[in-house]
Amino acid sequence: TTWNEKKYYGEVFDIGGYKWRLLIFPRGNGCEFVSLYLDVADVDALPYNWTRSASFTLTIVNHYDKERSHRKDASHLFHSKESDWGFTQFMSLEELWNTQKGFLVDDTITIEAQVKVKTDNYYSYDSRKETGYVGLKNQGATCYMNSLLQTLFHLPYFRKAVYHMPTEEADLAHKSLPLALQSLFYKVQFNPNAVATKDLTRSFGWDSMDAFTQHDVQELNRVLCEKLEEKMKGTRVENTIQHLFEGHVVNYIECIDVDYQSTRKESFMDLQLDVKGCKNVYDSFDKYVEVETLEGDNKYRAEGHGLQDAKKGVLFKEFPPVLQLQLKRFEYDFVHDMMVKVNERYEFPDKLDLDREGFKYMTKDSDKSIKSQYTLYSVLVHSGGVHGGHYYAFIRPDGKQWLKFDDEKVTKVSQSVAVDEQFGGDGTDNTNPGFGNNMPLKMARFSNAYMLVYIRDSDRDHILCDVTKEDIAKHLRERLDKEQEEKERRKKEKQEAHLYTYVKIATDKDMAGQIGQQTHFDLVDFENPDITKLRVPKQAHFSEVKAQVENALGIPARQQRFWMWAARENATYRPSRLITPEEEDSRLNEIKEGEPVRFDGKNTLNLFLETPTKSPQGDLPALGSSDIMLFFKLYDAEKQSLTYVGRTFAQMSSKVRDLFPHMCQLAGYSLDEELSVFEEVKNEPTVMCDPLVRHDSLHKCQLENGDIICFQKDLAEPNPAVKYRLVPDYLNYIKNRQVVRFTKSENRDEVIQLELSKLNSYNEVTEALAAKLDLDDPAKIRLTAHNTYSNAPRPTPIKYQSVDKLSEMLVHYNQVTDILYYEILDIPLYELERLKSLKIAFHNDKTEEVDTYTLRLPKDSKVEEVLQELRRRIPNAGSEQLRLMEVFYHKIYKTYDENDKIDSINDQYWTLRAEAVSEEERNMSPNDRLVHVYHFTSRDSGSSNMTNFGNPFFFVLHEGETLVQVRERIRAKLNVSEEEFAKWKVAFCSVSRPEYLKDDDIVISRFMRRDSYGPWEHYLGLEHEDKNPKARSNHQKSYGYDKPIKIYS
Repeated sequence: TTWNEKKYYGEVFDIGGYKWRLLIFPRGNGCEFVSLYLDVADVDALPYNWTRSASFTLTIVNHYDKERSHRKDASHLFHSKESDWGFTQFMSLEELWNTQKGFLVDDTITIEAQVKVKTDNYYSYDSRKETGYVGLKNQGATCYMNSLLQTLFHLPYFRKAVYHMPTEEADLAHKSLPLALQSLFYKVQFNPNAVATKDLTRSFGWDSMDAFTQHDVQELNRVLCEKLEEKMKGTRVENTIQHLFEGHVVNYIECIDVDYQSTRKESFMDLQLDVKGCKNVYDSFDKYVEVETLEGDNKYRAEGHGLQDAKKGVLFKEFPPVLQLQLKRFEYDFVHDMMVKVNERYEFPDKLDLDREGFKYMTKDSDKSIKSQYTLYSVLVHSGGVHGGHYYAFIRPDGKQWLKFDDEKVTKVSQSVAVDEQFGGDGTDNTNPGFGNNMPLKMARFSNAYMLVYIRDSDRDHILCDVTKEDIAKHLRERLDKEQEEKERRKKEKQEAHLYTYVKIATDKDMAGQIGQQTHFDLVDFENPDITKLRVPKQAHFSEVKAQVENALGIPARQQRFWMWAARENATYRPSRLITPEEEDSRLNEIKEGEPVRFDGKNTLNLFLETPTKSPQGDLPALGSSDIMLFFKLYDAEKQSLTYVGRTFAQMSSKVRDLFPHMCQLAGYSLDEELSVFEEVKNEPTVMCDPLVRHDSLHKCQLENGDIICFQKDLAEPNPAVKYRLVPDYLNYIKNRQVVRFTKSENRDEVIQLELSKLNSYNEVTEALAAKLDLDDPAKIRLTAHNTYSNAPRPTPIKYQSVDKLSEMLVHYNQVTDILYYEILDIPLYELERLKSLKIAFHNDKTEEVDTYTLRLPKDSKVEEVLQELRRRIPNAGSEQLRLMEVFYHKIYKTYDENDKIDSINDQYWTLRAEAVSEEERNMSPNDRLVHVYHFTSRDSGSSNMTNFGNPFFFVLHEGETLVQVRERIRAKLNVSEEEFAKWKVAFCSVSRPEYLKDDDIVISRFMRRDSYGPWEHYLGLEHEDKNPKARSNHQKSYGYDKPIKIYS
């Protein structure tokens, strides 16, 4: 809790001959999670192009229960651009900081890192050469998707159907799901190296955040197949998904004593099989078709027969050619309100016979001529825990050799690795054989099968058909082959980049096209794609540049003169020096002055091409030793526009006024037009555009090559229609203009766009918005800044006049946004900020929440005034004695004294609760004792692993009272039925450890050890099932992720 910095590095440790360290963002790297990474500790000392490959596990240890430690696994190839790797959303801050969870104990968190350095050369391994197949690149957390795509690709019937989906030549892969999947499959089939999946995920409508969010492979399988089924409708491959994966079950209810049966046929694309409590697949199928008897209070109402005893169950009508079995490795633990992973041993056979024991899984009228006998084809594996991990797939495309598809790498493995080692459970660690009579050490396996794919033997040849290039549309083949050729060309170009210099040529045409449009400052943006770019061998003479320019732009070599650009100290970039005739006879790599800049990892030389200005066919002017080249921009105040109009050479000794005739000629003005003249000095961090005195010399004005002169007509008379009269005003406006999108806090569909200045004060911003809203008092507007990571308002609004200018409101963790949220208050903001707003829940004597009240009181008010206001608002509470308390994680943390100031109360993270003090408590005798009572669940009786829930409350214990008497009074207070309350246990809890009480125990005696009571000391615990676990339905997802998978295209 004393850590105040955004990030911390751990101590350096050595593994595998390399130096490593942990990098932690204790309060999140722009999110509400602790962020944790493995970092290469000696980056600065490593040679160029260094790499090291490692797989690693990061763990935040649970001090109460090691099995509940929070761990995540990853593999990564570390290099200079990615020297750290890990998890931005490693663990929620709420869970980490909850001291009852067991991760933060004594203000200490224990983090473990297990690193396995891979000694094989990652880049030298050739998957295509070694196995005949290639992998898929991981975009960040897309291993789950890669394993599924490989499984689908290796179903040739499915792949052929994807190739036959109609696409058009004009389609773009990143916008068309069919084309993106066709392109991906084609590359996996024919490319020599691992294939990227970015076009496919972009066709899904995903952004980069989706690529770094790990989802459930089972959910993706369903969503993707549903989307493909939709895209295939009305085409020659319609019903492909159903043909491959669809089977049918019959749900039935059959009465025992009367002749009545109800049946319903349903289709399925995959089967979810229980793992917990089942030894193997056959056990799961037995459980799937298990018969339930409906009797007693659960009788079945049969039409025409009333309530009847009945048998309820499900049987299979038919199985599909490709049987997808989703193993329920993740399940929701209702007792502890959390997802858990089931790592139990669970076996699956190589040959699966679903006709066994006289067709026990089939309906009587199913077609028995179709043998339901299958062979295992693919095993999808999840390695890790419930909070994340790594996916990979084992597939045997030829039915014999198993291959491991682990993102980019494909390797051959044995049957035991692909199948036996994926059963899960405890595995014997052969490196710890034990000593003496000790048994070998067994370690829990966190890698196990998650999805199985079986192919029916009778359909094997049909499903595993041949797929050739002829199965792919001609236009698609040509397009993809061309893309591959272009990729190989770029690859070759990259490999040869060190032999070439990339020369970028800026011309007067580029400046005229950019200034006033894409840019207003300096002269040209070399990032613009219209800039001429040449690729010239470094050993070539400069004459090669001239030859290429003549070929590209049609300008004869004799009319070309080149200038080097220089980055000045004031952050401007201008032409500075002429390349001399002597240098033009040199090689490119011998031109020393103006070192080439690094651009996109390539050597780039930026040049300005000077051509004749007086006549297109004329000659270049001769230059004197005191001549300088100046550039001109024209500002039209009436049109509010800035344009590039040309350049000239001038002697240093000439006066500024000597340039006027040339400037008038460039602008098309009469030669006697009066001008105002300025020098554009710089634009970062602020604009500097200084006036030039017409009688001063260029030397006195300190002008030099590449300087920019901005000029305009001299405005003698003020013109109200002209907003920015002078060039400096206009440039400052351009520099600081900001379009802001104001979004209403409670209805984000309403957006107002206003053009403001980054320098606008708080009052100027609210006044502009108030004018747009036709609001009389701008002070009634409250603004809230935008969180760029959550794409939502920040939790705390901007305080009245707390920022100096608009630009400060639009920055969040160095990310700039254009969004502000607003709300209209009923009183001015400065008045509201003098008040303290409190949200208080009022509970009745049965501890139930009755209503919630929001109070506004002056900040210097006392709790006594809060209680007075509550008495006024709560019905029939005028004479009640009330108290105010803080509740956090279902425990009472503080009870406020009536003289406490309310300004220190924080209701943003704590729940404020008010209640009436009971008559029993008001009339306590000196021997009575007031204690806290909390509800809790526990994994095992007596365990310190407790989870609190429900509403805590105060309770008076009387002298000599036994547990039987206390239980009855608690039951009456909570209004719980005797039958239900009999299931509850009562415990004395000290530092979260329960000591279960017996009926004849004197309860008050347990609380005589100290005079104080509080959340960290002693309380009375009620252990029972939580009937209302929070967001139960959300936790029942197979993996527990909050964000569902969607494919938008």
